[in-house]
This record gives sequence, C-alpha cells and structure tokens, in this order.
Amino acid sequence: MTAKGEGEENVIYVGNKPPMSYVLAVVTQFNSGSTDVVIKARGRAISRAVDAAEITRNRFVTDAKIKEIRIGTEAITNEEGRTSNVSSIEITLTK
Repeated sequence: MTAKGEGEENVIYVGNKPPMSYVLAVVTQFNSGSTDVVIKARGRAISRAVDAAEITRNRFVTDAKIKEIRIGTEAITNEEGRTSNVSSIEITLTK
C-alpha cells in the first residue's frame, strides 16, 4: 500500500459513542479498500475499542485478524495545569 494509504485516514479514534458506531467505521474502512485499520482509544474508552474490534472480527469482517496491539501511557494536562497519566491502546486489524 502507498505511504498515503498508511496515513491517518485509516485510524478510528474511540470515544463515548456505542461500540457499534465504531464497528461501522471499521467496516467502512475495510470496504473502501484499506487493508489495515487502527482503532485507538485511551482511558475508559479502551473497553469500547476492544468491543468494537471483537464485534468487527466475529460478526462483520470474519477474515480480519489482529495484526498488532500496542498499549502505553499518555500524559495529559487538564485545565488547571495538572498532569495525569492515562492508559492508551492501539489495535491494528488487517485483512
């Protein structure tokens, strides 16, 4: 795939929506020709990201495999200027 194809357009950021809306985004990325889709989340959204990846793999794109799972910690500064550490995850699905 080209360098442009591996850019930010195949990254799905998981927030507070229900997992099915992220599943739809992942399936749309695969249907538009992407071979890899990255699901990124941090904090409490991590469980939603895992749910979205599993629902996608088990129900919609059954030939998708988990290529890589990266976990880490990000330092986030809030409005008062205090820094707190937040867990993060990146799940790479490939077809």
